[in-house]
Amino acid sequence: MSRINGGWLARALACGVILGAPAALALAQSPEMKSAAVAPAELLFKSGAVYTVDGARSWAQAVGVRAGKIVYVGTDQGADAYIGPATRVIDLKGRMLMPAFQDVHIHPISAGLQANSCDLTGLTTAAEYAAAIRKYARAHPGNGWITGGGWLMSAFGPGGRARRELIDAVVPDRPVLLWSSDGHTNWANTKALQLAGITRDTPDPRDGRIDRDPRTGEVIGSLQEGAGDIVAAIVPPPTAAEREAALTYALKLLNGYGITAMQDAQVFEDDLKTYRALERRGELTMRVVAAIWWEHMQGLEQIDRIKRLRSEYASALVDPGTVKIMQDGVLENYTGVLLQPYLKKPGNVRGIPMVEPELLKEAVTRLDAAGFQVHFHAIGDGAVREALDAIEAARRHNGDRGLRDHIAHLELVDPADVPRFRELGVIANFQPLWAYADPYITQLTIPFLGPERSARLYPIGSLYRSGAVIAFGSDWSVSSPNPLEEIQVAVTRMGPGGETHTPFLPGERIGLPEALAAFTINAAYTNRLEKTTGSIEVGKYADLIVLDHNLFAMPAAEIDKSRVLLTLFEGRPVHGDLGEL
Repeated sequence: MSRINGGWLARALACGVILGAPAALALAQSPEMKSAAVAPAELLFKSGAVYTVDGARSWAQAVGVRAGKIVYVGTDQGADAYIGPATRVIDLKGRMLMPAFQDVHIHPISAGLQANSCDLTGLTTAAEYAAAIRKYARAHPGNGWITGGGWLMSAFGPGGRARRELIDAVVPDRPVLLWSSDGHTNWANTKALQLAGITRDTPDPRDGRIDRDPRTGEVIGSLQEGAGDIVAAIVPPPTAAEREAALTYALKLLNGYGITAMQDAQVFEDDLKTYRALERRGELTMRVVAAIWWEHMQGLEQIDRIKRLRSEYASALVDPGTVKIMQDGVLENYTGVLLQPYLKKPGNVRGIPMVEPELLKEAVTRLDAAGFQVHFHAIGDGAVREALDAIEAARRHNGDRGLRDHIAHLELVDPADVPRFRELGVIANFQPLWAYADPYITQLTIPFLGPERSARLYPIGSLYRSGAVIAFGSDWSVSSPNPLEEIQVAVTRMGPGGETHTPFLPGERIGLPEALAAFTINAAYTNRLEKTTGSIEVGKYADLIVLDHNLFAMPAAEIDKSRVLLTLFEGRPVHGDLGEL
């Protein structure tokens, strides 16, 4: 596991080495250009718009590759020295070449499983969901469970209170359990609730809520956060073959979007076995940081298990050196932890802290001492503060060990906590596709926060200007894994498909160089891979992509129309065809 000295990082940030410095106009020049006799490249790209994302944000024309690594970056003229009898030369015809993308918060195996089950992604109304569930049940007859997800809480109004009767009408005799698109609410039919033993008398678990009819007290079918685990616990788990098929599906899709490294944000031992199976077959076309799940209903005793998993499953492509701690839920179901209460909710509702704050401090301190990076889920400003406080406690006890802790989502951050990211060396891990005024924000969030807090939603620009390292992830299957859509929203704060035409909190926009850095070199830094990937520099792996458009030469609101034509993983095509460029 590579580390970086905290003092060096502060100086590098001040100089723009890691964050998005303005793109340099000069062409990058490889040191090897000065040598008269060099070994030929196996693959050479020429006549391209090569955006290197190096420290100076340099541009080049040509890139040479040998044995999976970059051996030349510079001008077309200088590239001639790297052409030998067996060199394959690709004329880019001015197209854009850049480092492959990295996603720092994603759920590839569960997303693949959902895609191969009752997938409601892309549908928007309760009627559409009922029709899709009926269609799936008819196509998959029998008496077993129907599982899947992708439904939107906004289809059911504030709180996402999906009713069991809607499923009962189309599947009355089989148990059904479906995750919401954000993964924080389960929707169950009556059969599933009966099998799980959930009745009006079942108490809410500590980490969740069983939604009930306000008049009758009867269970309505939506289960928030840990309440869903009561039903999920009795669902037969996927087989090893199903998990491997799900990961294979995910890898093909992600490579197609130009992604060659990721941080899986919720990893259990079965997931590690799945990665190992594909890696041993030579089918893992991705560098993976596996964030081992912290069981928030357990305590410090689980650290020994986490250490065992790191030791047993670390490999050339899989790094289980991160622990994921989910500290709250989401604002839309009032489980995201806030410093001040939700509006329009009686009883001083402030959300559900998943780990008691003092235990969180002790857990993070011990994980830090054991050499683990900690990856937090924190949506509300209260959870963000609890995460920062825990990291600060670890720093006081252990010193800064350079482990690159990061906090994901960051929907709401108190202004007093913004400078703490840089001060503590904490990476701000955003999912930028959420940062526009969709119904989740306009209908399910703003009315329950009020204008002052709503003016601070998804503060990407504020954290960037504070000097924090900004990295991006998709949280797929919650939302699209396409980095180009996410980059577009980060730059415009408008819907990627033209859903909105007015920027949402335009002061929180960032520039294209900064957004690209968040998906390349900054993401590589988060993934502990910046010494070998994340930029186009001699000696790094040839993890590269070719785009059909130069992103700097097109309107920002059209970035999502670009396509990845080719993805290379260590110089080997894993998407696209060299012969078709």
